[in-house]
Amino acid sequence: MKKKITVMVLGCLASIAVSAGSRQLGTGAVMQIEGASGSGIVSWATIAGYGENNETDVTAAYTYLDTDDYRFDMIGASVGWRNRIEVSFAKQELDLVTLGPVLGLPGASLKQDVIGAKVRLAGNLVYSKMPQISLGVQYKENQSFLIPSVAGAKDDSSMDYYLSATKLFLGKPWGFNGFATLTLRSTEANELGLLGFGGDLGSRHINAEASLGLFLNKSWAIGFDFRQKRSNLSFAGENHWRDVFVAWVPNRHFSLVAAYADLGTVATLPDQTGLYLSVNGSF
Repeated sequence: MKKKITVMVLGCLASIAVSAGSRQLGTGAVMQIEGASGSGIVSWATIAGYGENNETDVTAAYTYLDTDDYRFDMIGASVGWRNRIEVSFAKQELDLVTLGPVLGLPGASLKQDVIGAKVRLAGNLVYSKMPQISLGVQYKENQSFLIPSVAGAKDDSSMDYYLSATKLFLGKPWGFNGFATLTLRSTEANELGLLGFGGDLGSRHINAEASLGLFLNKSWAIGFDFRQKRSNLSFAGENHWRDVFVAWVPNRHFSLVAAYADLGTVATLPDQTGLYLSVNGSF
């Protein structure tokens, strides 16, 4: 069933209507793993899509990550209104490829729904000297709480709050267009929330996220992401996440991102690295 849904999503994205907004190519970023506009693992201050002051854009995305021990899928959609407000929804699933059989639960997976909202507070990604600054919230609800509760998670739902600053540097560095993001996130989530929220080691933390990169030309970009993570569960310690990515943005309606992700230890299993692929469409 999941394969059928994935094929349907990819087909819809490939044939998406040609009516995206009028902002500069690449300034809508892509959908990150929790549904917000950003890069692979980092939320940015950008507003989803390419809509300008009098435009509304809809974005849909599918993301897949395989680390051999785990397989992660995300299907999401978002709406950007007048380059000011963003609302988003994402469904995440983490297949416990190795851990499930060990626990006597072959085929087990962890599932979560994420509802997000973001508002641009100040600045403009391109046209102001100061960075674009946005405030975002994400309501996360775990849909498979049995395993997280046994692991010691306290709650099956919680809110993330984040403040993000993003800037595009035209002609810098070395004649390319560079971009940078710094985000501060207040969260109780264990492994994004897929392992519930809070635990015996604590609950809410303020973590840093960052992205750096540059456009090689108008359609190709490369970059690096970092996401700080802290442990609430003594049973399942967490490591910081990082990735290197390449993005292809041929037009305002379609983008493709490939990355190599290093997630460290995830739910007791070390050395979780693998390839990440995300396909996005805007209209």
